[in-house]
Formats: sequence, C-alpha cells, structure tokens
Amino acid sequence: MANITFVKEKKEVIAADGANLREKALQNGIDLYTLKGKLTNCGGYGQCGTCIVEIVEGMENLSPKTPFEERKLKRKPDNYRLACQTLVNGPISVKTKP
Repeated sequence: MANITFVKEKKEVIAADGANLREKALQNGIDLYTLKGKLTNCGGYGQCGTCIVEIVEGMENLSPKTPFEERKLKRKPDNYRLACQTLVNGPISVKTKP
C-alpha cells in the first residue's frame, strides 16, 4: 500500500501500489489544476502537461519519468512530475500547483 500525503491540502490518501497519482488525487477531491489547466487539460492522457506536482518526499517510490515527462519538464526541477504519468509504489509527499 502507498500513502500519499498532499502537503498543501493537509490530506493523506491510501492507494494500492501502482496507483495513478492524478486519479487518486481527483478521487479524493484534490485540485491539481490552475485556471489555465482547468480550461486546457487533456483528461489524463499525458498530452498537455497541466497536472504538474512537486514531489517533496518519496521520489524513489515512483515510476520512472516517461519520455513525454522528460520533454515537458526539462526546464523544471528534477522533483517535478506530471501526476497523470506517475504511478505510486510507496509513501510519498506531494505539493500541488507548484
């Protein structure tokens, strides 16, 4: 099991190993999107890059970055991920809308 702590929201979510970070956030009422992101998001298909999150702890418990993430996030800090492309395999702490 994976515990996902959403730092800004002060909320902890329990997920099965291999759970998609975006899906778990949305299922638990966590808002990942800025206004622009709400208008332009692709619905979790990894095409728009609007579901950026900052991983505060637990990077080692995530799936490797996809090629799309590598391109979209190349000018961002190493601990930024796209929630729709990230699978959680252990405890992590996340900041939304960094």
